[in-house]
Amino acid sequence: MRNFTSLSVIITVSFLMFSFESSAKNSHIKYKPTESSNLIVEKNYVTNLVINTESINEFYKKYPKLKKYQNDVLDLYKKKEFKSIWYDDKNISEFGSLLYHKVRQLNDQGIKATMPYRDLIDDVFNENVTEDLSQMDTELLLSNMYVFYASNVYSGVDPATLKKIGWFLPTKTISYTKILDSLMVDPDRLNKDENLLYGQYYKLRAVLKKYRTIEKNNLWKKIEIDSANYKDLKPFDSGVVITQIRERLFVVGDLAQDSKRDVYDEEMMAGILKYKKRYGLKLNYTLSREHIDQMNEPIGKRIKTIMLNMERCRWIPANLAQANEYIMVNIPSFRLVYVKNGKYDLVSDVFVGTRMTETVIFSGMMDRIVFSPYWYVPQSIIKNELKSKIAEDKNYLAEHNMEWNGGNVRQKPGPKNSLGLVKFMFPNPNDIYLHDTPAKSLFEFEKRVFSHGCINVKEAKSLALEILKDDPDWSVDKIESAMSGEKETTCKLKNKIPIYIGYFTAWVSDDGEIGFYPDVYDRDPQLDKLLYSDSVASK
Repeated sequence: MRNFTSLSVIITVSFLMFSFESSAKNSHIKYKPTESSNLIVEKNYVTNLVINTESINEFYKKYPKLKKYQNDVLDLYKKKEFKSIWYDDKNISEFGSLLYHKVRQLNDQGIKATMPYRDLIDDVFNENVTEDLSQMDTELLLSNMYVFYASNVYSGVDPATLKKIGWFLPTKTISYTKILDSLMVDPDRLNKDENLLYGQYYKLRAVLKKYRTIEKNNLWKKIEIDSANYKDLKPFDSGVVITQIRERLFVVGDLAQDSKRDVYDEEMMAGILKYKKRYGLKLNYTLSREHIDQMNEPIGKRIKTIMLNMERCRWIPANLAQANEYIMVNIPSFRLVYVKNGKYDLVSDVFVGTRMTETVIFSGMMDRIVFSPYWYVPQSIIKNELKSKIAEDKNYLAEHNMEWNGGNVRQKPGPKNSLGLVKFMFPNPNDIYLHDTPAKSLFEFEKRVFSHGCINVKEAKSLALEILKDDPDWSVDKIESAMSGEKETTCKLKNKIPIYIGYFTAWVSDDGEIGFYPDVYDRDPQLDKLLYSDSVASK
């Protein structure tokens, strides 16, 4: 029979041992007694473990469902000189118990994975189980539990699979041994460590908890409307539906209080604007049937969206946003941010590629800005579009300020150039870049998928000014002259700027407000199937 004792007693005993024996073996480890006090187990083992390659191989013959973790576990023990990881003297360590507690709460991390042989590990920490596993089996099961946890929480989908689903942003390389060392030194890192996970992950996790609470308390109530006779709601309209919408705005945090009024008053107007901003909608006070239908989507869908984007955050190097200067484009939100010294220097609307010419998810290094650029028309456009138009109208090229150039077609600089008056170059095999556009009216649309793959930036001129504002060689006057549209001028950047083109259908701002954005390329169902189908329910 196992002999369980409280964590507080163990901490006290450990302190006394340190005092009288001057043992520093575990004095550097910090623990939170309230988090796993019922999980600490003391065992009276009398033999020392002899861990080697042979014993590890024998373990996987006995537990074949864990075979995928064998190389990582073997690497752990090689770097630990084949010493026990999970026993403190003769007992399972406090950290082992804390890690088990975290594995039991994987759902809080947005993960629906069940470890093989989980029942055996549960038995290790169950005082009512009388038949003990061998010390060797317990040791190696806990090592597999650690790799299972770390691979799910800190790594996520493997890099090869990411390429298959079209995610070409840089992925992180992790060392399970180094992560384990850091966690054992400071177990609080199990709760939050922005050196292991991209900071956005923790913001999404907090909102996941909020939305699950809303679901649990049945606060996500359907807004009842007469679909056949619905008329757009506008300020100072009244009715039961206004009361229901007001309640929803309060539940999700767009209103600080629920006055329960049935009038679309000024307080509710502010809440509606906040709601629309979070969903990337046009900012006005009108509530159409489409808006109500959106509000009536099940909360389970919102929860799943949060979970999918937590997974995407696992793939990103934790230090991505720690660069002094970088640009990030989020395709679903049609938004670009230019960050400098940790602050948003500029935020701009963008439009991206159509479903036929999707903007690729990848990263690059911006090395130059081209003012008043030529537009070299891609061969695909020449073949599929231009040739037929030239055949119909021999003056087509001249009328559109285009010319033949060595067998290619290019559009000359000017305000009507398809690239506008400036483009931002970062060499890549996809021939994608940021640029201005003369088609400013397209930014009035909510769903902005119009380009052939490049990213059209509404505030392109402001972006150029911000990037070069500290460069004495490029004054405002010089930039404006270069953007006159008369001739192409190239500015080579003194410092290359990282640019990341990502895909997040949910994103939490610095003030804790979550935005939900349209899945313009239908990537969420693909990732949902990959993560949560029955075939991958256990990882």
